Amino acid sequence: MAQDAKELESVVEEITRRVAQKLQEMGIESRFAGQVVTCLLAGDTCSHCGLCIIKKPGVVGSLVQEGAVRISANPGVPRKPEAGLAGMIDHTLLKAEATREELTKMCNEAKQYGFATVCVNSSNIPFVARQLGGSRARPIAVVGFPLGAASPQAKAFEAREAVRAGAEEIDMVMNIGAMKSRDYRTVLDDICRVVEASRPKAVKVIIETSALTYEEKVAACVLSKTAGAAFVKTSTGFGSGGATVEDVQLIRRIVGEDMEIKASGGIRTREDAEAMVKAGATRIGASASVAIVKGVKAGAGKY
Repeated sequence: MAQDAKELESVVEEITRRVAQKLQEMGIESRFAGQVVTCLLAGDTCSHCGLCIIKKPGVVGSLVQEGAVRISANPGVPRKPEAGLAGMIDHTLLKAEATREELTKMCNEAKQYGFATVCVNSSNIPFVARQLGGSRARPIAVVGFPLGAASPQAKAFEAREAVRAGAEEIDMVMNIGAMKSRDYRTVLDDICRVVEASRPKAVKVIIETSALTYEEKVAACVLSKTAGAAFVKTSTGFGSGGATVEDVQLIRRIVGEDMEIKASGGIRTREDAEAMVKAGATRIGASASVAIVKGVKAGAGKY
């Protein structure tokens, strides 16, 4: 078993090295290129990565002792949920025929059970933002959903408009065809444009794991991190498969501890959700959210 784990690590490292080398050949500096991220406050060169609380906890602790009451951090720094499992759930309604009545019900459930967010199509953000006003639940929008095949410019525009309308996070679908063509430049440009258009809001990159090979999953994670995304998200829930424990573990192995992971697609029970969290997920996307927190069996559904 230990030998298998060592071989797996070697494969991940080799794929990561190849992707980073390809990016360097294109004149793009990858966050996986082997640089040591250090902190100016420790007497080193600062790369402005925003990850001091992870990479330099001693320095941050000293600042707090000196009187600092707030520390700025990268949007991708994992945060502990404030309300247990419920506080890790993106309560989701993405079907095309979603009605205002259904959206209102979702928002009321999010407030009642303490879900982290309500995740909807971008056209529904203004309505959902109003419904969630004054609550701790946040509205989030999907972009380029569910195919990821729109142009980078179109995705960036959709993300920008969603943020203006009240979206607090953006879940974008990666250009899956470009990834499978190993067109890393297009994939990276696609994500970068959405990240820039969404600032300062966090961006989750949906890589649709069921459509990718092992190597493509590794490359997708490397490019998501290089582009400055906050999360890697497993699935749209509309593909041929959803989140798996194995994929979440793989993503965590690749991105390390300075990015978050959203497991979504096919999570229908509390046991499913807890298995994903144990594997490394920091957020759960589900439409069966109420059943999950109640620990009861949910009805059939994709997401």
